[in-house]
Amino acid sequence: MKITLDIWRQKSPNDKGKFVRYELEGVSREMTFLEMLDYLNDKLIKEGKDPVAFDSDCREGICGTCGLFINGRPNGPVKGITTCQLNMSVFKDGDTITVEPFRAKAFPVIKDLIIDRSSFDQLIQSGGFISVNTGAAPEANSIPIKKEIAERAFDAGICIGCGSCVAACKNASAMLFVSAKISQLALLPQGQVEAKERVRTMVREMDRLGFGNCTNTGACEAECPKEISLWNIAKMNREYYKATLG
Repeated sequence: MKITLDIWRQKSPNDKGKFVRYELEGVSREMTFLEMLDYLNDKLIKEGKDPVAFDSDCREGICGTCGLFINGRPNGPVKGITTCQLNMSVFKDGDTITVEPFRAKAFPVIKDLIIDRSSFDQLIQSGGFISVNTGAAPEANSIPIKKEIAERAFDAGICIGCGSCVAACKNASAMLFVSAKISQLALLPQGQVEAKERVRTMVREMDRLGFGNCTNTGACEAECPKEISLWNIAKMNREYYKATLG
């Protein structure tokens, strides 16, 4: 099939950048979105033109580095998937597809569709870990945990840090990402020792890095490829109030 691509091109972080239009024929419906971009880049290289820079790693929906803003939505029109899992069969022959990087102050563009997500790394480094001395790994059943709590911790723990929640939020808030990390550790007994310091530090770092505030529109949950629940934000708020009051 034939498609038209309006792709954001930006040579460097200081470059103004602009959308550039490409006409692409011979696109297979069986291609993934990233394979289609590979196909475009092969064409551009043969023509002696600069290929489109985009990020990816696992291409299995695990790492989240492939995230793109496609037709106004993080990762495109299909719910609950990453960009690398998006298949070209969801588009029609003759469609025009707009592709741009995630837009957020804390995610500066490096080149074209590649953004700097190191702010997420800084958030994790500020408190998304357990540092207490736990000794050797205990036997799995030595610390009883209720099934409901274990499931909530697991559901929070599947966050892959792709940044789709930030891209979807009108304020570029990182609260879904941060709350998933805080909830996961606050729910488990191993993480409760540092719970108060963790939530204070991570919220403070989130503000310092320039992420916006949450306004509870639910866009983050709706566009999260792992469908992380807004319940985690409520849990984080409760943890923060306890930490600041006590």
